[in-house]
Amino acid sequence: MSFNQTVLICDQVDKILTEILQKNGLKITYEPEITPEQLRETIGRYEIVIVRSRTKLTRDLVERADLCKIIARVGVGLDNVDVDAAKTKGIRVINAVEGAMNAVAELVLGLMLSLAREIPRADREVRNGKWLKKELMGSELSGKYLGIVGLGNIGKKLARHARSLNMNVIGYDVTSIPDDFSREVGLVKADLDTLLSSADYVSFHVPFTPETRHLVNAQRLARMKKTVYIINTSRGEIIDEDALYEALKEGRIGGAALDVFEKEPAVGNKLTTLPNVICTPHIGAQTREAQALAANVIAEKIIMILRGVI
Repeated sequence: MSFNQTVLICDQVDKILTEILQKNGLKITYEPEITPEQLRETIGRYEIVIVRSRTKLTRDLVERADLCKIIARVGVGLDNVDVDAAKTKGIRVINAVEGAMNAVAELVLGLMLSLAREIPRADREVRNGKWLKKELMGSELSGKYLGIVGLGNIGKKLARHARSLNMNVIGYDVTSIPDDFSREVGLVKADLDTLLSSADYVSFHVPFTPETRHLVNAQRLARMKKTVYIINTSRGEIIDEDALYEALKEGRIGGAALDVFEKEPAVGNKLTTLPNVICTPHIGAQTREAQALAANVIAEKIIMILRGVI
């Protein structure tokens, strides 16, 4: 079966996506640098619109997508798509939750190791001609308690990785955590406040919603151990950055590793000035493997929708 729907790809994606769609007869327009103004003028011509994270499909843009039947996000979150506006117009919105789970989980492990052993500082000081062997006394992940807030695909993947490093895993989710998974990784289920007060490391894997905005605030930071390390690879808005800055600056928590920020790019963000913070530029899914997998997943989902399979 061959299709002839018009497709607009608004961001840079792995070539496997266009290859699969073209193989199935779809007509591709590839505009990875399209501006909001250009998109406003052209979005009404397309039946399928594909984005990653650069392009924001606001209500205004979605309302102009008169021919559109599918909006696809080559990634996990949907906060750059006005899902309610799409639903109102009868547009189906899909994403690739499977694509990034291993890449993000591995980044969290890398950030935890970097915090535990002060790897960024060690590298920086050697380059500056200093040899801080005695001063750089780190700690091991083995035996520590990792609190995972959000046990979706990424949270579960991280739990399995952490267990292989002999870490103890504490989990919290607003939905039920399957008992068989808990047994598999030796997971201790806990409420959020108990998790935050017990963990040596806390990693967040929740979507940004009105309910999760500033999920980590001054009150919850005060519950944590003075030595705790916070890792956030989900969405910057779930942490009150002002409260986090004060806690880090005053030494009330050990440190943080942040891949996401309330405002991105995080140029000039005061958190980047602190020595006990590791910053990365939203690279959780930035691996060749993850991008190829996400692109493949989206392409296959689009074809299955057009065939009426899903």
